[in-house]
Amino acid sequence: MQRRHVLGCIAASLGAAVSGARAAGQTVFPTRPIRLIVPLAVGGGTDLVSRLVAMEMSRQLGQSVVVENIAGGSTTIATSSVVRAAPDGYTMLTGTPSLSINPSLRKDLRYDALKDLQPVSLLSRVPYVLVAGPSRKVRNLAELLELARSKPGSISVGSPGIGSGGHLAAELFQMLSGVKLLHVPYKGSGPALNDLRAGQIDLLFGTSPAVTNLIEQNLLTALGVSTTARMSTLPMVPTIAEGGVPGFEATSWYGIFVPAKTPLSVVNRLNVAVAAALQNQRVTDAIRTDGGEPSPSTPEELQAYLAREINKWSTVIKKAGIQS
Repeated sequence: MQRRHVLGCIAASLGAAVSGARAAGQTVFPTRPIRLIVPLAVGGGTDLVSRLVAMEMSRQLGQSVVVENIAGGSTTIATSSVVRAAPDGYTMLTGTPSLSINPSLRKDLRYDALKDLQPVSLLSRVPYVLVAGPSRKVRNLAELLELARSKPGSISVGSPGIGSGGHLAAELFQMLSGVKLLHVPYKGSGPALNDLRAGQIDLLFGTSPAVTNLIEQNLLTALGVSTTARMSTLPMVPTIAEGGVPGFEATSWYGIFVPAKTPLSVVNRLNVAVAAALQNQRVTDAIRTDGGEPSPSTPEELQAYLAREINKWSTVIKKAGIQS
């Protein structure tokens, strides 16, 4: 109720500002369609959520928000196109964890996410679930830790690829728990999940939408979730911190960004539109189906969050000696 009141006050203030600007003959943002660049291919949770948010933002802003998918380069191609765009609010980016991983992983990066992008709002955060396949008969995290400590390097953990979110979550897990696992990278989460089910690898940090049904069918064993609080969809699964690895936290996330130097008035206008979109039932249902939780934020909160994530994954990448 309090958040609705705050949003109402912000909307009213913006409405008054718009009326004043019109009376003074000033141009009111937006006056033409807005592009939302998604750095991944069509389909999948990021694309679906982006499209639903764009649809609702269109209603809020009175102009079309058109989604454009630019895949490739571990999201760097799309990000570079937004960085180079005019800082006028008409080009937005759906940011992903790659913004926090690429600065330490890629030597060819030609932009600084903290300096060349202006955060608008976080959209959602999606937990990973540490799951065990049939090759390892472990019932909980305590049993896994005991086994891993007794036989260092004998337990394998798959990932969608070197430097992926699942890979870095596994490296952070090893650093904080003191265990040594054997990393097996794949070309995508699908092949990794297939080999986990077949018993070719032992563990995987899978995103919650990819593994929840398999957990419910008892095809995989959930050992812990990567967030600091339990998931509403898997309430009986403890957090990894609860299970014996204090301080562990790793999540996938989405957020909206625009080019740096975009006027604050435009950023605030977009932020209010995102906040309103995240109150739409269809949008929140899609985010939760994707395994996430709607997470609206201020631009300042997203900037601080991105800075913390860059620092965390920089430490992990350097300590683990990860190279792309």
